[in-house]
Amino acid sequence: QVQLVESGGGLVQAGGSLRLSCAASGRTFSSYAMGWFRQAPGKEREFLAFITWSGGSNYYADSVKGRFTISGDNAKNTVYLQMNSLKPEDTAVYYCAAAARPGVVVLTTGYDYWGQGTQVTVSS
Repeated sequence: QVQLVESGGGLVQAGGSLRLSCAASGRTFSSYAMGWFRQAPGKEREFLAFITWSGGSNYYADSVKGRFTISGDNAKNTVYLQMNSLKPEDTAVYYCAAAARPGVVVLTTGYDYWGQGTQVTVSS
């Protein structure tokens, strides 16, 4: 089992920045990669970014490319999502997820473990 705990959410004005953290514990050696998703009220969970623990691969959704950056710290078993130039439409609950093996990284089904989520609210 892998446990994931997100932090760093909050209220920010449009144009501002936030950095989310996702701390992994448990059988982290069994995790192949990490992803970030978000879910706004009434909408489906949306893929944002993906990174392998080896750091060799990352991938972003078009909606956040150039504004969000995913990174990882293997020593701390922590993945980060730096979010810049935030917009009101970025308001959502943000989730990190762990994939035990390679799969379709843009789909929720590609991940085996999920955090509880952290709220991000961007005011206009």
